[in-house]
Amino acid sequence: MTVEIEIIPTGRPPRLEDRPLEKRIGLVILATDHTTEVDFQRMVASDRLGVYVSRIHYANPVTPENLLKMQPALTEGAALILPDEALDAIVYSCTSASVVIGDRNIEAAIHAAKPGVPVVTPMAAAVKALKALGARRISVLTPYTIETSRPMADYFAELGFAIDRFTCLGLTDDREMARIAPDEIRAFAREALAPQSDALFISCTAVRAAQVAARFEAETGKPVITSNLATAWACLRLCGDDRARPELGQLMTKPYREG
Repeated sequence: MTVEIEIIPTGRPPRLEDRPLEKRIGLVILATDHTTEVDFQRMVASDRLGVYVSRIHYANPVTPENLLKMQPALTEGAALILPDEALDAIVYSCTSASVVIGDRNIEAAIHAAKPGVPVVTPMAAAVKALKALGARRISVLTPYTIETSRPMADYFAELGFAIDRFTCLGLTDDREMARIAPDEIRAFAREALAPQSDALFISCTAVRAAQVAARFEAETGKPVITSNLATAWACLRLCGDDRARPELGQLMTKPYREG
């Protein structure tokens, strides 16, 4: 039996706001990434600020050659985030590829799809973070091989940072990097931090280091910057969120300076 149900249209269209949320951050992440999205939902997303994600193809192992192969996909990856709508910031979330491809090349590729949007890379954000903390002597911990770590060491050195100790774990699969247990991250971080360093940088957006940053700082008395902590901090500040959140680490109490 067919039941006739009357469907009644409203007498007027609904009022539309300019945006569902006040601020919008785009993430261009690797297809294999387990960590960036989770970290940004925990540290960045709110009722005021939305995080929107696009994934691009990536094939392990993590080598300079494979990292460089992502460059052609960056424009399309950015274009797929809320097409034809403006973003307040966009992150390319791969630290080692940021070094190999280069911050300016990444910015140009993303601007081809999203003109004028502030582009954040983990390395550029880490440098701003270290400067915000007044750190010039640093220790570095990466999950990569020596081959993949070397360009990062050169990157920091060319910018005038003194590297007291540079430690790498020798992994080649970013999915394994994401599976490093948090207590292991803290253990390796303690070994990697040279006593004379002003701060420790833990590289890789796959590594769950942002989860342990504040606890590590409490244990050592030294600030720690992680890839996802640095990009999250940069995005929050670019979106006008200047709240001090020491529970996430010392960096989240510092202002951000553009340029």
